[in-house]
Amino acid sequence: MKKQLFSSLVALLFTALHLYAQNYITQVKPIGSKTWGYANLKGEIILKADYVKCWKFSEEGLALIYDVKEKQFYFINLKGERLKTEIEGYRMKEGFGLNFNTEGFVDGMALVKYLNKWGYLNAAGKLAIKAQYDDASYFNKGFATAKRGDKFFVLNKAGDEILLPGNVIDINEFAEGLAPFRAADKQFGFVGVDGKIAIPARFESVGYFSNGLAWAKASGGLLGYINTKGQWVIKPQFTAGKDFDKESGIARVKVEDKWAFISSDGSFKKLYDGEVLNDFSEGLAEGKKNEKIGFYDNTGKWVIEPQFDGSRDFKNGYAAAKKGDKWGIIDKQGKWIIEPTYEGIKDMELVK
Repeated sequence: MKKQLFSSLVALLFTALHLYAQNYITQVKPIGSKTWGYANLKGEIILKADYVKCWKFSEEGLALIYDVKEKQFYFINLKGERLKTEIEGYRMKEGFGLNFNTEGFVDGMALVKYLNKWGYLNAAGKLAIKAQYDDASYFNKGFATAKRGDKFFVLNKAGDEILLPGNVIDINEFAEGLAPFRAADKQFGFVGVDGKIAIPARFESVGYFSNGLAWAKASGGLLGYINTKGQWVIKPQFTAGKDFDKESGIARVKVEDKWAFISSDGSFKKLYDGEVLNDFSEGLAEGKKNEKIGFYDNTGKWVIEPQFDGSRDFKNGYAAAKKGDKWGIIDKQGKWIIEPTYEGIKDMELVK
């Protein structure tokens, strides 16, 4: 009995320490400032607003910074200390679009360009995978894709390569263990983490898997949703579509020139009568009523009554919201976690 009680106390202590070790950090811009800093979940500034260009903290507790004077990138920890890296003068992916979002550390690895080739830094600042690729993707659950010359590879974090079949002429990053690729005949399919063709290239274009489903376009241009075997779960009938939200099981699709919601069985769901439909995120979607913004769930119920003048999607259980001309952070009940006191605020990131 004593042994069992001791084990239970140890488990509770471990859980408490684990929770305590987690930090929630967001980027904030104070009123009247042209630069950004970082604040915790209590709204306390942990790093002063000294950064012109900065990005979110990763789970590893490292944030990407761009020094506009030195014209170079570097990383800082939660104390603002600069990460010592094996190489200097590296670049990051910059620009717009699906594959050009600027990221720092993702899944424990940072994709960097050094001497005009792409490689990966680890969280210790070491060049874990040599800069040798003409293009590469961010890691996702231990795997990435890369190109060298006219060859394409699947990579693991040790830098081991799996050569992809010769008919692959372009490839994107992994999601749920599958990466979209384009074949020589310009059709799209999916590759698995083992480097084998998981879904043959027979679609005009495809998205990423989310909740076991990915949008795909059939010949003729209409969009539907396939499962991980490449089978149509929702037949092609839409002119456009977005990913399914994991919590709500809802996706946004376009029927001719109007957007609508569908559930994962393909049935339409009339949830909201507003002119603009927004994607669900963590089970909630943004809606507007009487010129104010709130959030509703997959039954159409207002979980957070319209009361805000601006908002961002929910992430890690929190969302940035605007009251008047000031931004703060709310939880999923609409309660202010950080009062609206900032000129700008971004997503709340979880640092483990």
